[in-house]
Amino acid sequence: MEWNKLKTEFEQFLRDLYPEEPSLVQRAELYSLLAGGKRVRPHLLMATLSGYGTDVKKGFYASAALEMIHTYSLIHDDLPAMDNDVLRRGKPTCHIEFDEATAILAGDGLLTRAFETVSRTDSNHIAELVQELAKAAGDEGMILGQTDDLALEHAEHPSVEDLRNVHHNKTGQLLQVPLVMGAIIAEHPEDISMLRNFGFLLGLAFQIQDDILDVVSSQQELGKSQSDAQNGKSTYVTVLGLDKATEYMNTTYREAKECLKGTSMDITELERILDSLLIRRS
Repeated sequence: MEWNKLKTEFEQFLRDLYPEEPSLVQRAELYSLLAGGKRVRPHLLMATLSGYGTDVKKGFYASAALEMIHTYSLIHDDLPAMDNDVLRRGKPTCHIEFDEATAILAGDGLLTRAFETVSRTDSNHIAELVQELAKAAGDEGMILGQTDDLALEHAEHPSVEDLRNVHHNKTGQLLQVPLVMGAIIAEHPEDISMLRNFGFLLGLAFQIQDDILDVVSSQQELGKSQSDAQNGKSTYVTVLGLDKATEYMNTTYREAKECLKGTSMDITELERILDSLLIRRS
């Protein structure tokens, strides 16, 4: 699977989902949706399809829906009522570039459009795809994680388990669901349980590394505000210390790689993603 070429095609696909002359709120949606990013979730979904020998472009609509959900969450997470960030992917955040009301509406628009988009997937299991996406993004998933994250700001002595629970929901479930959706589209339900476990470990390692990068990288390298440190939020580094957090991350990555060996698929591309995330600098 030639990811760089595929990613270029996917970027154009995302833009083509919108009118040539977008409205104000659609311009705000596109501003954040097309602002760059690693496209980890689409890559995971398409790597899963590739591993099963399924046409990866069958995953474009589902991948677009995932990016819409992810982008909406970033827009709302950056708002003054949440993290009050002014920089995202090296650019002013949506509410800074436009205004707060437009940013809220852009997030709402992306969330709504995501479900219309995933429903266009070439699959016999649309209802399952919608259900998986809704659960991962909703009040049993990402929104629950964000709620618990806000509550954790007031905890005096949060534990590693507290952080795991928050970040599994806030970040991890949206890293699990592309793997699950890939298995559903490819019609390999036998691997879904294992892929959920792999996604959980991947999401955990991803978040630990985010916390480490917040400490060891500059704002320019990250391309976003270092608001966690500035706001005094609890992270794996503040709870464990940098060395133990790094050790925990490496152990989790090894567990994730071992987990992949239990599938019926070609895991080459998923292993490549895992390795690339381990060495990322932003």
